[in-house]
Amino acid sequence: MRRLALISVLLAGCTPQATEPVVRPPSEMPSPTSQTTAPPGAGPKVIGLSVLTMDNPFFKDIADSLAAAAQPQGYTVEAVSGDFDVAKQKNQVQDFIVKKVAAIVLCPCDSKAIGASIEDANAAGIPVFTADIACLDPEAKVVSHIATDNLQGGRLAADAVVEALGGKGQVAILDHPVVESVMLRTKGFRARLAELNKQPGNKVEIVATLPGGGDKAKSLAAAQDLLTAHPDLDAIFAINDPSALGARAALENAQKADQVKIIGFDGQLEGKQAIAAGKLYADPIQFPKEIGAKTWAVIQQYFNGEQPPREVLIPTRLYRQADAQGDPELAAK
Repeated sequence: MRRLALISVLLAGCTPQATEPVVRPPSEMPSPTSQTTAPPGAGPKVIGLSVLTMDNPFFKDIADSLAAAAQPQGYTVEAVSGDFDVAKQKNQVQDFIVKKVAAIVLCPCDSKAIGASIEDANAAGIPVFTADIACLDPEAKVVSHIATDNLQGGRLAADAVVEALGGKGQVAILDHPVVESVMLRTKGFRARLAELNKQPGNKVEIVATLPGGGDKAKSLAAAQDLLTAHPDLDAIFAINDPSALGARAALENAQKADQVKIIGFDGQLEGKQAIAAGKLYADPIQFPKEIGAKTWAVIQQYFNGEQPPREVLIPTRLYRQADAQGDPELAAK
């Protein structure tokens, strides 16, 4: 896992690209030939996908990429949105089971509560894969998890905060702790910040953590509360771009846009545009299209009777204003 030293962070300025993923060894999952029903792909050629929300373009990119990768092999992807509601997502999983889909892919709305639904799919002999967000129920059997290396991304966010503040100041976290990916981001952030604070002259203090729900409107309200409770706040680490943009709106409302630096997480178009405009300081950026494509590659491995890796992690890259200036995605808009 790469760690950016402060000096190298200041010098970097190329447009980020995805790098080779980290591949974990196979888990103790049943092999494809040990299923209790027909072999994978023998029934309807449909992959059931339920994501956290379709309101965030990140998850739509995963869905579209998965569908594009599966289509040449004759598979369609039925993509639905859990809308942050685990009860709704559980009903979607049950619907997939009734339809006897060939496989289920989940971006869980709640990393623990979704376990019972995955167990239902296990009992029905339908393989389950998770993308971006993992399941934390040890009784639920997931064939493979494909995601951003969120722990590493959280560490890069800490690098960016220290860089933005010159090593000193107060930072708050806009959190969403019910999903595993965010848990890893904040864990990596805290661990890396503790390491950086051991370096001479550094003292960046985490003064508050509030839930922003991964949502722009909720994060706006949470950021307003942060600014009231901590008027001398210097930075906010927001766990995704909607949270970061909500925080930016709160700063503008409070006329503190120049006082507080915001580090987001995602690298979606709106987030990149905000970085280009100087409204956000930086993002550890993700590659959702790669997550979707690699999810299909792992599913195909399973359908071919192979044992896929237990986990595939795709590293993030830190994206600043200098990167935005040479980003072809922004130039095309």
